[in-house]
Amino acid sequence: MPALSRADTSLLGRWWWTIDRWTLLALGVLIGCGYVMMLAASPAVAERIGDAHDTLILKQVVFLALAGGIVVAVSLCSPRAVRRLALIGGIAALLLTALTLFKGVEIKGARRWIALPGMSLQPSEFLKPCFAVIAAWLIAERARRPRFPGRLLAASLYGVIALLLKSQPDIGMLAVITAVFLAQLYLGGLNLALVTAALAAMGGGGVAAYVLFPHVHSRVARFLDPGKGDHYQITTALEAFGNGGFWGRGPGEGRIKDILPDAHADFVFAVVGEEFGFAVSLALLGVFAFIVVRGLLRLLGERDLFVILASSGLIASFGLQAFVNMASSLHLIPTKGMTLPFVSYGGSSVLAVALGMGMLLALTRRRHHGDAP
Repeated sequence: MPALSRADTSLLGRWWWTIDRWTLLALGVLIGCGYVMMLAASPAVAERIGDAHDTLILKQVVFLALAGGIVVAVSLCSPRAVRRLALIGGIAALLLTALTLFKGVEIKGARRWIALPGMSLQPSEFLKPCFAVIAAWLIAERARRPRFPGRLLAASLYGVIALLLKSQPDIGMLAVITAVFLAQLYLGGLNLALVTAALAAMGGGGVAAYVLFPHVHSRVARFLDPGKGDHYQITTALEAFGNGGFWGRGPGEGRIKDILPDAHADFVFAVVGEEFGFAVSLALLGVFAFIVVRGLLRLLGERDLFVILASSGLIASFGLQAFVNMASSLHLIPTKGMTLPFVSYGGSSVLAVALGMGMLLALTRRRHHGDAP
């Protein structure tokens, strides 16, 4: 690729000199880790479920390639284009999420997926980045025009999403979206007392989920009392970290992928710990932390409230998803089926995270006077 001059006013030239190249590089590292971990974990899983040896690898190669393209393509957008993309994507994701309740594929008692040729689509994954941007726009408009009912509209949209996710059910996804939305409300100037009340309501919702949903009750009970229920997955994951030690057993030398059902997805971090050790696990954690901190630092001089709220929501969603996956593998929180961004297997998750990170890069580009708002 030829060197791009700062005087280059083409679309690509402006993009290259205004994009956060460090975050772009970090995302590239995660996508590369996704390729490595699919080579390490997926063949054994494919064999166990009766697929061809390279089936999962080939699928994930396509998904990760598409993800890289999405990150770059979306990062070329202006903030206005990001809003439009979020609105169109959010409406589509909302309708498809509602469709899962009637036409969805049921897996482990939940209807979250729509069967497509070659993959299962989870529309709710795309609600996370799209809702973060839509809510940010509505809250920012409320600050700019006091008579505009932005908070009320955002809260109403959140209520619809919450109802759909509860009906699937997907309590983990609902918890992440709720936490992100509350953070945006707080940053948007909502009274601290109201934020506290909302947090209390969120806690009450957690208690209600524990009482009403058997799978939530089971996971929390097993987390609080090691003597209850089946601990096979988490015990095996913890053993994997112990077996890996500091430097790991070596690529392909781990055994967890041969015996753990979700080694390529929800527990891929345990495969990292066993085959590459504490050193690489810590480095991977550092990459996620770098993206989160770097994104927040890019907002320090930002004056556009929409950009601040939307970027904060996208960063919070990305960071929470990574935290939930890694903390679940380490038994720091109750287990939750949530992928590690770009590293775990999963088409919907990879593409949705790519969409969110592309939006983040677009919003945090250094804009100058005269650029599209």
